[in-house]
Amino acid sequence: MAALRRPGAGHVPSRATLVQVAAAAGVSRQTVSNVLNAPERVAPPTRDRVLLEISRLGFRPNTAARALRRRRAAALGLQVGCPDGTSLGTLTEPFLYELTVAARASDVHVVTFSAADVDDPTAEYEHLLGVRAVDGFLLTDTRHDDPRPSWLRSHAVPFASFGRVWDEPEVGEWVDVDGRTGVAVGVRHLVAQGYESIGFLGWPAGSPVGDDRREGWRSTCAELGLVTDGLEGTTTQDVHEAAAASAPLLDRLGGGGALVCASDTLALGVWTALRDRGLRPGADVGVVGFDDSPLAAAFDLTSLRQPLARIATTMLGLLTREPPAAGRRTGVLLEPSVVERSSSQRIGPPPVLPSTPGSDPTPSAATPSRPSRPAPSAATPSRPSRPASSAATPSRPSRPAMPAADTTRLT
Repeated sequence: MAALRRPGAGHVPSRATLVQVAAAAGVSRQTVSNVLNAPERVAPPTRDRVLLEISRLGFRPNTAARALRRRRAAALGLQVGCPDGTSLGTLTEPFLYELTVAARASDVHVVTFSAADVDDPTAEYEHLLGVRAVDGFLLTDTRHDDPRPSWLRSHAVPFASFGRVWDEPEVGEWVDVDGRTGVAVGVRHLVAQGYESIGFLGWPAGSPVGDDRREGWRSTCAELGLVTDGLEGTTTQDVHEAAAASAPLLDRLGGGGALVCASDTLALGVWTALRDRGLRPGADVGVVGFDDSPLAAAFDLTSLRQPLARIATTMLGLLTREPPAAGRRTGVLLEPSVVERSSSQRIGPPPVLPSTPGSDPTPSAATPSRPSRPAPSAATPSRPSRPASSAATPSRPSRPAMPAADTTRLT
């Protein structure tokens, strides 16, 4: 039986070579190489003529061969997984996509890897360098006592970081999102929407990212004259834990309050707690998250968006561009922006929040206990408060099911 013939197998167009470009432009092979690798060495008229022939012939440099000649991999390593060993979260995937797109434009590849020792993964970094799998590294999830930046610097290994090098402020090869300013923007957004008191749900003290965002809430509330006593809570990066931690905050906030959260995961915990109480995120109590992950869009949560595409291109630029002529590089701090959704859209007067078991809210004489709507009568059914489903009134569509847990830690 004859072999199957692939479409177009009878004609394979030849690939233009550097020698052909040189002949067509009337220059030497070295001149073509200089145009590609050191264009400042070539006179402009000659450079333009060579570039014209490169375009006309469709010449593409062999990056693999160039890398072998230079003994370089043209690749950058990126450790996946978080320092605490949790799995990839919802923010990591869009960041990896943007980083891959930016890397292609920079003619490099991103090599992902994991490390068995998440507290000190430098052995894996050393291994990848030893086998020439990568030329440098892209860091994420930087923290206090992070061994990676100092190890890379001591071994003269190029790197750029998404996140400040917290223990070495003199290191300038980083790009980060200004969490303090971002949370401040979130607080001002909620105040502009008409929420009277703003609380904060974050991570335990000691996380540099979390502490930075918490300070944005405190300083902005102080500037605006908002009370913060008793309106701050901490929890782990877990939806169910965040829901439990938000309960006392919701009791203290009262109707017309709002919570700014250190992440979208924590904001989803607040969303869950509100729905369990029969309250509507936004209409009854405002909620703002941080990251603008796919999680926020799925649950219609207002969030502070991290500019991932700019972060990716800036990181690669730090590695591929020459350092400034005078002085050391300085880090790049980018501001997030508010993406408004229903969880920060207040509607109508604030309700009186139902208390949880063990709490002791004291409603005033002028503030009736829940429900705040008119008491039921013969003409007014007690529950549900919304119109019953009928042929003329379609039932309210259900929201997406809450995931069992979320472990976003790329911040």
